[in-house]
Amino acid sequence: MSLDQSQRRFVIRQKLTPMVNRYVVHAAGPNGEEGPVVAFAQQKRMAFKEQVTFYADESAAKALFTFQARQLLDPGATYEVRDVVGGELGQFRKDFKASLLQSTWHLRGVGARADTTGRERSRLVALLRRVWGFIPFLELLPFAWPYHFDFAEGGRPVMSVDKKIGLRDRYVLDIASPDLDRRLAVAQAVALDALQSR
Repeated sequence: MSLDQSQRRFVIRQKLTPMVNRYVVHAAGPNGEEGPVVAFAQQKRMAFKEQVTFYADESAAKALFTFQARQLLDPGATYEVRDVVGGELGQFRKDFKASLLQSTWHLRGVGARADTTGRERSRLVALLRRVWGFIPFLELLPFAWPYHFDFAEGGRPVMSVDKKIGLRDRYVLDIASPDLDRRLAVAQAVALDALQSR
């Protein structure tokens, strides 16, 4: 399987390992049931320049696309998404100032006239997530706050990402725009987890 441009829903599961963050991307049915694996992502921890590579499956034998920071250790860095031969698919960046209270991202595909902006839907959840991170020992508990991001361009829904409650991180990516490159959408969804604390 591969990322099909007609696919509207994906489920992304994080797999924690000691040195690498891994994400398994499944095609999903209308009720969120997981279908076949369509991509597998791997992020090295403690890297000076953030990079996540997506593969066809967990064997990591066939690379599909990547995203990488333009700058080193910059909380407002722009991340470029490129295909396997280096062609640009688009870019995204975290709006550092706006994200102090409510996480905000800007996504743009190649040739797009304007940014697609994604924000946490609930300001209350955004606040609780921030407070939780400052209370000693609470981050050690096996609990992750759920969140919901809505991405829109000029008021038009483009995609959404729901982080579900559970012991392991699980995300449902819904794509409303038929024109949005699925690779760019999946890269941004993984970045919401991999880069959220940057």
